Amino acid sequence: MGMFESYFRIPAEELGKDARIPLKKLGDSGEVFYEMALEMVAEIEKNNAAGRRTVFICPVGPVGQYPIFVRLVNERRLSLKNCWFINMDEYLTDDGEWIDERCALSFRGFMKRNVYSKIDPELLMDECQRVFPDPHNVAAIPELIEKLGGVDIAFGGIGINGHLAFNEAQDELTPEEFAALHTRVLTISRETRVANAIGDLNGAIDAMPKKCITIGMAEILSAKKLRLGVFRDWHRAVVRQAAYGEVSAHFPATLAQKHPDAMIYVNANAAKQPF
Repeated sequence: MGMFESYFRIPAEELGKDARIPLKKLGDSGEVFYEMALEMVAEIEKNNAAGRRTVFICPVGPVGQYPIFVRLVNERRLSLKNCWFINMDEYLTDDGEWIDERCALSFRGFMKRNVYSKIDPELLMDECQRVFPDPHNVAAIPELIEKLGGVDIAFGGIGINGHLAFNEAQDELTPEEFAALHTRVLTISRETRVANAIGDLNGAIDAMPKKCITIGMAEILSAKKLRLGVFRDWHRAVVRQAAYGEVSAHFPATLAQKHPDAMIYVNANAAKQPF
């Protein structure tokens, strides 16, 4: 890789031109989150009207879409009874168990506290339709997706090293090998732990979990639509590498270039030229 790849030099006004993943450039972060929330609601309304189920892969990061989604669901009296929300990942303890959901870092705890508990119980889906990858049964999610007939939309963000969910870079794999990886337990890279410690624990890297369970690239890339949101300062470089960089297991988000219906929502901050 060249010292300074030319795509890092793309100015904000030219970002998106000749991109290999469509970019939707928006204003502030709120617009990114609103687009994601609206897309969730519109898909559920469309499927409910047709008598079809809705299956989403959901992130905890970005999370700004959830308060908007909750408000719209309650206001519109939108039934989630025929929805399956499959969360991307969860942190694990050193001995491979889910971290306590009361922990501030727990994605299960986040979804319970900030999404499911705030939706009118009359509208909420059954608990068995709120799914997290299980370190004791890694085959469960691929099997569930197959049983449900596939994923309508996979929502997510992009990590510092291009990871989607916790699919960390694996330089030794071809893009095809990497795209075929399924749900699994992983050791989280130090760079991801550092970035997450800055964002989530005010720099306490030694308090960050070292292990996680993540759905695989195979699950993410099999979704009919893929929608990613970027909004941070360091996303300026990340979004350019994702949309213009070489497709590789070195930067997992580049695999979205091969997806038939992928889009990245970019706020004005992330659209700025990195350097």
